[in-house]
Amino acid sequence: MNAVNKLVHEKIVISKIHFIRGENVLIDEDLAELYEVKTKRLNEQVKRNIERFPDDFMFQLSKEEFDNLKSQFATSSWGGRRTPPFVFTEHGVLMLSSVLKSKKSIKVNIQIMRVFTRMRALLLDHKDLLLKVEKIESKMEGQSHEIKVLFEYIKKLARVDKQKATLKSRKRIGYKINKD
Repeated sequence: MNAVNKLVHEKIVISKIHFIRGENVLIDEDLAELYEVKTKRLNEQVKRNIERFPDDFMFQLSKEEFDNLKSQFATSSWGGRRTPPFVFTEHGVLMLSSVLKSKKSIKVNIQIMRVFTRMRALLLDHKDLLLKVEKIESKMEGQSHEIKVLFEYIKKLARVDKQKATLKSRKRIGYKINKD
């Protein structure tokens, strides 16, 4: 395992990524933990360089989003936070590397970028599979009625065969002609 992987394991980074407002984001508190700095210090650096963080790089959660996020965790690790956290998109995390200049933060940022890249590649792979399934479904759509009719016909034939077998096995009653 190389030094970067020892620093931040990929599974740890993935577990800290949340899907909010249609974006994969990392919460300021989680980033601060990964960078081994206090959340307050991370946010101070961001505020000092706020022009580097437009809304599509970073945004603050609404109270409802924050409450919803907290409710997803069995135990609250949020402590006495008074304001909803800031969250950073992939581009926002990348921009953090220009604001936080410690060797640790640079290495952690590289690892986070690799995780985002792998996630994007996985989504593209799954997108190809999804397109293939949709293509097969569209081909089957026109044939589904014909297949259904075929199965109904087979079931009908099976019922007729069963009825004939039942009739043959029954003992005849009524007037019988002796053929002797």
